[in-house]
Amino acid sequence: MNPNSVEPQSFESKFAVYDCEIRLKFRLIEEKQVLKNREQLLDLLLDAFSYGADEYLESVQSQVEAQELPEVEASPQMRRQLIRLRNLAE
Repeated sequence: MNPNSVEPQSFESKFAVYDCEIRLKFRLIEEKQVLKNREQLLDLLLDAFSYGADEYLESVQSQVEAQELPEVEASPQMRRQLIRLRNLAE
């Protein structure tokens, strides 16, 4: 191997960057006034769904897709965090 050549190092890492998409459809019994605040709506719905089905929530459909991305497609902040995680794991 030529010591002056630059080749990317290949190594196995426990960490990767993923592009994730979640589609949830559920029915929820809730006070009418609560769902009018759009800023808190997503937090409320995710909290309700994470607690699971009960007499106030009925899951209708859920679909999850995750795809590993090349690191160069991640933001600089995510790439820095990935480097930090890898350095901690060594």
